[in-house]
Amino acid sequence: MASHSEANKRSIEAAGASEFLSSMIINNVKNNNNVESEEALSILYNLNLSEDALKTLVGKEGEFIEALIKLMQRGSYESRAYAVMLFRSMFEVADDPMKMINLRPEFFIEVVQVLNNQISQQASKATLQLLIKLCPWGRNRIKAVEAGAVNVLIELLLDTSADRRTLEMTLMVLDMICACAEGRADLLNHGAGLAVISKKIMRVSKVGSERAVRILFSICKFSATPSVLLEMMQLGVVAKLCLVLQVDSGSKTKEKAREILKLHARTWKNATCIPSSLVSSYPS
Repeated sequence: MASHSEANKRSIEAAGASEFLSSMIINNVKNNNNVESEEALSILYNLNLSEDALKTLVGKEGEFIEALIKLMQRGSYESRAYAVMLFRSMFEVADDPMKMINLRPEFFIEVVQVLNNQISQQASKATLQLLIKLCPWGRNRIKAVEAGAVNVLIELLLDTSADRRTLEMTLMVLDMICACAEGRADLLNHGAGLAVISKKIMRVSKVGSERAVRILFSICKFSATPSVLLEMMQLGVVAKLCLVLQVDSGSKTKEKAREILKLHARTWKNATCIPSSLVSSYPS
């Protein structure tokens, strides 16, 4: 009945379906009844709940969030996808930042695992949107890093079948995570980290290029060891940044690329990839 029309969904919601189903999920998870929990979650997600109903779920003293985390830990691929998509909808309308800042590490472990398992394109995009919503806070960035997010995100960038929007969101999350030292360290520890970030510049979109250059800026400003700078030169990252200055990319991207090159002028000044026209912009 709920799938027939929006009017039916709103009528069912008005009759208290959201409260009933969420309580059912909480109780069944406590009693280790996965089958009924998963069925209730499927119905709850497909009701396309109103903003008020979603806010109520967020505000249930954390009980509902905890129940969904536990369900994700032992549920099917389908229920894990429903859970992450429902979380995305819930936190999009949440108006209490503390609900997002106080999420437990286990939450991030399960969310990152959904991304790692590539359950579906819809679930992956919902997971990325969820991380974009949650990672402006430093605590959450660190929890995401500890959950293994950086490696999973880099593998997503290496996936040749990923569409433009997925790549843009992946770079957005990585940009946020690289604002913390732990995130930058994980990116540098991944064998393909610097290379794939550089490769995405001017190959995804203006948004993608801007985010990729911002990631490199974070690395170069806060985590640039001599070996990192040498690797950037050997991988062609420096050459790519020089190219950004010469083509018609966004002004923000161009300015960030220029800042990166100026930051390490002494190290890269004699690199053969740098056009002579740019050498004059380097400090002596």
